[in-house]
Amino acid sequence: MIVGMLDTNEKENKVAFRTEGLTKTYGEGWSAVHALRGVDLEICRGEIVVLLGPSGSGKSTLLNILGGLDRASEGDAWFDEQCLTKMTDRQLTAYRRKHVGFVFQFYNLMPSLTARENVELVTEIADNPISADEALDLVGLGKRLDHFPAQLSGGEQQRVAIARAIAKQPEVLFCDEPTGALDSTTGRAVLRVLQDVNEKLGTTILIITHAAATAAMADRVINFADGAIRDVHLNRHPVDAEEIEW
Repeated sequence: MIVGMLDTNEKENKVAFRTEGLTKTYGEGWSAVHALRGVDLEICRGEIVVLLGPSGSGKSTLLNILGGLDRASEGDAWFDEQCLTKMTDRQLTAYRRKHVGFVFQFYNLMPSLTARENVELVTEIADNPISADEALDLVGLGKRLDHFPAQLSGGEQQRVAIARAIAKQPEVLFCDEPTGALDSTTGRAVLRVLQDVNEKLGTTILIITHAAATAAMADRVINFADGAIRDVHLNRHPVDAEEIEW
């Protein structure tokens, strides 16, 4: 069964991701950990998707498989018409480089490089990047290009990380707890940046978060429990991230 399909009134009908019976098991026997238990899912292009659920419920495992960082034990996952679960390691590397951007809870910036130079780490190896200056301007840091991470607030550092991720113009942006280390005001500002990226670039964005209120900004909300999808909610009237009540 395919869960939570969009109708013709949603952003796009073209499917970005599809999974069938996606299963991930770590270990064997009595000590085996069942991180995903036969997940069926569709996500359409241009959506902002929020994944909710307790720690260990399968959210990060799903993102890691869809992002080409991990492999399923059973089942299949597709990006467009490409079967991710059948790709070689080299093909997955090319998929990540061409199509995917990642943003994590911790910014992973090089402390000895300026904001511009941190973003240029990606633009120098991407096939069709936007300039570092343009990417930083898109996230509201056009006047902070030459500042080092230590000279930036936590929210600004996360925006540099987002700029770095979007500089190669990925079709999909995976965000794992992007506001987890931020206060509510700064967190809302970062989520607003993600909405801007979605609106201006058409990037499909998947966000893992423990902040249930974040669901209000999503087009689709997926609730996980015990390695399975508990329910999917389609939000026809997403709110501006700055209106979210934490």
